[in-house]
Amino acid sequence: MFSVKELVESSTMNSVPSNYICHKTPEDFMLNYETENIPTIDFLQLTSSNPNERSNAIQQLGDACRDWGFFMLINHGVPETLREKMVRVGESFFDMSKEEKMEFAGEKILDPIRYGTSFNLMVDTALFWRDYLKCLVHPHFNAPSKPPGLRETFEEYSRKGKKVVEELLKGISLSLGLEENYIHKRMNVELGSQVLVINCYPPCPKPELVMGLPAHTDHGLLTLLQQNHLGGLQIQHKGKWIPINPLPNSFLINTGDHMEILTNGKYKSVIHRAVVNTKGTRISVGTAHGPNLDTIVDPAPELVGDDNPALYRAITYRDYILLQQNNELDKKTCLERIRI
Repeated sequence: MFSVKELVESSTMNSVPSNYICHKTPEDFMLNYETENIPTIDFLQLTSSNPNERSNAIQQLGDACRDWGFFMLINHGVPETLREKMVRVGESFFDMSKEEKMEFAGEKILDPIRYGTSFNLMVDTALFWRDYLKCLVHPHFNAPSKPPGLRETFEEYSRKGKKVVEELLKGISLSLGLEENYIHKRMNVELGSQVLVINCYPPCPKPELVMGLPAHTDHGLLTLLQQNHLGGLQIQHKGKWIPINPLPNSFLINTGDHMEILTNGKYKSVIHRAVVNTKGTRISVGTAHGPNLDTIVDPAPELVGDDNPALYRAITYRDYILLQQNNELDKKTCLERIRI
């Protein structure tokens, strides 16, 4: 395995190796910079003891999930110092020698710790301009033993992020007209899967020729994302790509495929992608929160009826992840495979 970081550091690159060049269409370059309408959810209001304040926030949360599948979360209570530390320890991991990093190169898709490059080297037709570290941090915590401080930082960050997501899931349950703990119980969130991914996107001499990650949706219920000072996330809304510039100290949240399945299409998973730049290395930290791996996910019976038939067939979370990760990453193709 040859990482992108090694590739960039081993040569004075003026061009991009041909195996990284992605086929792009004119639609891929259609950007919409009108970003003022991107929903923002205030976590303090969502968890407020004031019923009116909380009710308004739940309504806004439901609207964001229905209309965008994406929102920025402010006042979430995760300290800025911890968020910055996460980016730093992520950078420190990628700065280790190849031999040290390869100690953590898992072989199987569901290995609890996996260092790698691109998406899945067995199926990628073009390689993506990305190295990554994936750790399954819940229900059992896993993380590399080095560099120093990484495990402790990952553990604290994962724990705090999970608490934020649990509150968001309560709000989403209520926004659907369901009982507050509905998603928790039905998706077995107590023993749910939490996958932490640190992405490293080194600078590229010709960013328009490559992709950090192509257009795709995430598995799971919700993904929490933060990044260093360099942007690169773009979401698709009404057929156009919107570059995301996060509010200071905010989390970027997107709904995953299993939220779409559970809500029978009422809340849709958002198509998004990662682009790269010439200026410097972008680091992003994503945590995908999903059901327990053995949980069978299908549309909630309360959201299905004669005039609203089930749109997706039942599948375990584990089988869905394997289906997605063993095929090319391409928009919503995985969800389409289980559509009735």
